[in-house]
Amino acid sequence: MDIHEYQAKELLSKFGVPIPRGGLAYSPEQATYRANEIGGNAWVVKAQIHAGARGKAGGVKICRSDEEIWSAADGMLGKKLVTIQTGPQGKLVSRLYVEEATNIDKEFYLSLTMDRGKERIAVVASAAGGMDIEEISAKDPDSIMTVIVDPAVGMQGFQAREIAFGLGIEPELVNKFERTILGCYRAFRDLDATMVEINPLVITKEGGVVALDAKMSFDDNALFRRPQISELRDKSQEDSRETYASDRGLSYVGLEGDIGCIVNGAGLAMATLDMIKVSGGQPANFLDIGGGASPERVQKSFRAVLRDDNVKAILVNVFAGINRCDWVAKGVVLAIQELEVKRPVIVRLAGTNVEEGRKIIAESGLNLETAENLRDAAEKAVAAAKQTPAAA
Repeated sequence: MDIHEYQAKELLSKFGVPIPRGGLAYSPEQATYRANEIGGNAWVVKAQIHAGARGKAGGVKICRSDEEIWSAADGMLGKKLVTIQTGPQGKLVSRLYVEEATNIDKEFYLSLTMDRGKERIAVVASAAGGMDIEEISAKDPDSIMTVIVDPAVGMQGFQAREIAFGLGIEPELVNKFERTILGCYRAFRDLDATMVEINPLVITKEGGVVALDAKMSFDDNALFRRPQISELRDKSQEDSRETYASDRGLSYVGLEGDIGCIVNGAGLAMATLDMIKVSGGQPANFLDIGGGASPERVQKSFRAVLRDDNVKAILVNVFAGINRCDWVAKGVVLAIQELEVKRPVIVRLAGTNVEEGRKIIAESGLNLETAENLRDAAEKAVAAAKQTPAAA
């Protein structure tokens, strides 16, 4: 789960990470009021969306008067901001963050994420702040520092100081940098985050260390024990297909293709997506119905897939172990009958109770196409999608 910049800053500040003074605004009037509350003679108006590269898309404006703040806020609110991370559909701006302008001396990049290969937390830092990490790694890979943290002992002060020295921080600022990095680590650890990114982390001309921007993402599977984080969720920024599915306990990721996928097991789901691509098609989603899926859960999966109007065919691929093919088959039949599915459906069943499952499909009287193996299923799904108009 992602959260907005202002929410991430508020969380990080509780762990000792310095942030600029700022306030939330939902209208141009509120934006100018926030600026007057903050004081000073320059402010930054920022669109709050779940995407980066906002500045390049006009979502970050430096203002020096009430008129400029009003104009900037009026130009952002209610509009869709399109960045390199949102895709062409963009994201709706419904709230702004107004904060004091900062006298920047130097900019740095700092992030914490999971290195799943090493099964450790990785702290990544660079002296090339203000750029996307992809740009940094492409243009100046030697500028990137990575420190691996053992979760058994946690991040140590000497590791934070090592990063500070590696970035060329002046000796008198090393302690401030150390506290900031350790604060980010504690937030990452204590809130079950999967990513903390500050870009840029700046040194001000007054000699301060400030998180000028912040992003945080959290482990969805840990939200049940972090109600204060769950409350920060903004569904308007999420893919509506994914929101619908997650609210019903389904593991779903929306894609851009036209073949809806209902599969049990994440590994098999990935293999199914790959086989569709190899067969010349484009998957519309990743959907793992999980082990022990009941007929009702299969029906929910169909509803989730059918919310995507781009879907022209549906591929059900089940290799049953914990699951049972007859349960899945019953779910498929019930879903097609209740939802009056018009799109072609290809079903491949294997494993536990496969004969019972195939019998249920064969005796259903429905226009279902079966497949013997994954390649056969993928090829049939691709062929069916090519022959079916959208939203059939």
